[in-house]
Amino acid sequence: MRAVEPRANLLLVDDDPTFCRVLGLALNRRGFAVVAAHGGAEALQQARREPPEYAIVDLNLAGDSGLGLIPDLLSLVPAIRIVVLTGYASIATAVEAIKLGAVNYLAKPADADQILAAFGAIEGDPAAPVNARPLSVNRLEWEHIQRVLRDNDGNISATARQLNMHRRTLQRKLAKRPVRF
Repeated sequence: MRAVEPRANLLLVDDDPTFCRVLGLALNRRGFAVVAAHGGAEALQQARREPPEYAIVDLNLAGDSGLGLIPDLLSLVPAIRIVVLTGYASIATAVEAIKLGAVNYLAKPADADQILAAFGAIEGDPAAPVNARPLSVNRLEWEHIQRVLRDNDGNISATARQLNMHRRTLQRKLAKRPVRF
């Protein structure tokens, strides 16, 4: 577990202003200098102005993927530690976030202490419990849809064609919250 530096600069990227304000205050009370951005372009502008040591990036930024922001932030600040936070967690996006350079991936709701612990985790935990219960069929379907959607760069029409599914049916499935494990 790596300690988080006090008064470190933290970039909080989420399209929900209320969430940013609440989480920003909680992180500020824990010693961070928090700057919020509500989109990718604004986040990069903030990172150029004041390079952050840490970043929390929402996966879904008003329809855009926060995954695309990870390589851009790393190119601006190579030592930045990024945690992806999402209400639409899937195995496919978790794997991609880590491959792109995020240090961790958390599903919402996550509190400030859980996020700080995610920043501090620099190694995997070989003692992590393995879920003995297999994924439900609905969850497997959600994961498959997310993987195909990612493979099609977020293109709904191409994904629907590849899944042999009507576009509106796919949109309805994507509008629902992900099924629990």
